[in-house]
Amino acid sequence: MAGALASKEEGHPKVGALIRARRRQQHMTLMELGEAAEVSVGYLSQVERDHATPSLGTLAQIARALGVSIDYFVAAPATHNALTRNGERNRFSIDGSSIVYERLGADFPGNQLSSFLMTVPPGYRSETVAHEGEEILFVLEGAITQRLDGEEMLMEAGDSLHFRGNRPHSWSNHTDKPARLLWTGTLALFRSTAQPRSALGTPKTGANKPVRKKVTSKEKRK
Repeated sequence: MAGALASKEEGHPKVGALIRARRRQQHMTLMELGEAAEVSVGYLSQVERDHATPSLGTLAQIARALGVSIDYFVAAPATHNALTRNGERNRFSIDGSSIVYERLGADFPGNQLSSFLMTVPPGYRSETVAHEGEEILFVLEGAITQRLDGEEMLMEAGDSLHFRGNRPHSWSNHTDKPARLLWTGTLALFRSTAQPRSALGTPKTGANKPVRKKVTSKEKRK
């Protein structure tokens, strides 16, 4: 039997509130954060107001732009053992999301891959994203509709897709049954040096500086 679903601590702020608070601590505007995270300002505003829930990949981009680990926003159990047993892995989800994740990849210095089992409920639709790295998606059970560079593809059990993350992509479960997926990618979602959000508290000045867009001399004159 799988481990209990990990969720945020009782009384802990929601993901949107945490993103907004961290952004303000870093004196960033929505536009600056959107540019750094490669996320539209409109979508980012919805996330901060808890009107939309980002996927794990999008949340990782936002976290990187804010200079923190994704652990700052979601309590995802770390895996230090190379071997994980079926039925013994802890599950987790992003606050407000109906997707359940099981972390497969081990946590060690220098690891390049992230890997998860994902259980996707009927009717789920992701946002469109483009990011660094590459991805491999394998459908274990059920079916999803994958969109890649505007092309729509039906993927059923046994189908796989390998692509560069900088190609705009999204996916959805168009069926009335849950889908189970194996996702593996080089997008850095969790870093072994990162502190869990329960240990982070208020970020220290100068630590984990956020990614900021460089202002050109031409922009300064505006």
